[in-house]
Amino acid sequence: MFVYITRRIIAGAFVMVGASFIVYLLMTQAGDPLAFTLAITNPTQRASVVEEVTRTLSLDVPPVQRYLEWLQRLVFEQDFGLVSVTQQPVSDELARRIPMTLKLVTAATVLSVVVGVITGIITALRQYSGFDYLVTFTTFLFFSLPLFWVAVILKAWGGINFNDWLRDGAHFSPTFVIAMALLLGVIGTSFAGGSPFRRLTIGAITAAVTVLLLAWVSANQWLINPGFGPIVFAVLSVGIAFGVIMVLTGWGNVRARNAALITCGIGIVSHFPLQAVFDGEFNIWMLFGLLAVGLAIATAVGFLVGGFDKGQSARTAATVAFLMGTLMFLDRMMQSWSEYSSSSVIRNRPIKTIGDREARLEGSFWVIANNTFAHLVLPTIALMLISVAAYTRYSRASMLEVLNQDYIRTARAKGLTERTVVIRHALRNALIPLATIVAFDISGIIGGAVITETVFQWDGMGRLFVDGLRDIDPNRVMAFFVVTGTFAVVFNLLADIIYAVLDPRIRVGE
Repeated sequence: MFVYITRRIIAGAFVMVGASFIVYLLMTQAGDPLAFTLAITNPTQRASVVEEVTRTLSLDVPPVQRYLEWLQRLVFEQDFGLVSVTQQPVSDELARRIPMTLKLVTAATVLSVVVGVITGIITALRQYSGFDYLVTFTTFLFFSLPLFWVAVILKAWGGINFNDWLRDGAHFSPTFVIAMALLLGVIGTSFAGGSPFRRLTIGAITAAVTVLLLAWVSANQWLINPGFGPIVFAVLSVGIAFGVIMVLTGWGNVRARNAALITCGIGIVSHFPLQAVFDGEFNIWMLFGLLAVGLAIATAVGFLVGGFDKGQSARTAATVAFLMGTLMFLDRMMQSWSEYSSSSVIRNRPIKTIGDREARLEGSFWVIANNTFAHLVLPTIALMLISVAAYTRYSRASMLEVLNQDYIRTARAKGLTERTVVIRHALRNALIPLATIVAFDISGIIGGAVITETVFQWDGMGRLFVDGLRDIDPNRVMAFFVVTGTFAVVFNLLADIIYAVLDPRIRVGE
């Protein structure tokens, strides 16, 4: 493994050198980096600026020599050079911009993979059903939409108009309630199986529940002052525990079931004392610390009641603890939403369409977290809608291919339950092709962030690239290329290693 990783790193370094050389030469032919000096009317000042930019970008030497000097600084001094216009170090620009883009790309990637893979697997299991056709139509629709158009529409409707609607009281119109009830009723009908009467019954129940839920949300103005409350939190926690048990182990595994339910009970009871901790001087490290403690307690419960299969019980309990911790975090975020939205800086327009944060806003950890979420939600959705369509199609195709394999038919012939066949035998092998797709898509999402950051005016890596192209500044463009290229090389290496984790038959380097 060590030899293989070393060999791949060396090969990736050669690829980066060759590609960076081509990009640098193309940048030297992209235009005149001194063109902006023509707007300077003072001849003395213009000459001084020309001399300074010429020295900064080494314009007085041939392009190849210029590239070699840039590469030498990068390798031996970790210096990307200076910004030609402002004379500021590009490294400082990267240190400020990379966290912003990583925040956006990480959120979009995680949500895209989770939602896309789950949806693709469900459609594969319900092949040629109404739900499969509905998802197929929706994914192809999203996949064909241009990213800049999606971002602009979200900015207008999901930001400006939605804020106006919240300001006016957040009441759903009867037309909207009826439309949503019909839409979700159709989805419920298409998702359900069995006889036509059963499908229509489930669709009617879904539509009725939708009408009641939207009416309650509108009457109580829940979107203005959201929150689960202890009863809803307990009900959702029990639902999480039941769902995890049914997916990971099955209801018949008594020890894993008991571990999950005990963990669920501990989480529900701890919800009340933890509110006092959340209301105090809270920070991100305390959040991770509480998560680690929760996972440790759940793992201990799994080992205590797990019997001969302690590992499976511990994994089941830890999954329940993680999902309940996420639910508790969301509940506390929603409790602080009203405080964030009604602040003098936000002024009841919580969903933001410009920038990555409101620097003037002050408050508790939860208010700042809501501030980050409000700026992150629209650009994340814009990136996610395009990627989730691709993941849905890829995971569906991969799952269908695996389900048609001989060993799947053998597993069913042995009498294994459908959950065991799908989760233990099919899913793991279906995820192998997705490892490569995720690796390539991360670089693609960073490229998509160029457009998204421009529309939503995020000062991240995408803006750095656009500003570098506009100013004919090779240092900023090359900094963007090196970062994105390094991500592509590293994640492709990780994809090969994940192959060996997902399929023991694969041996990396052999």
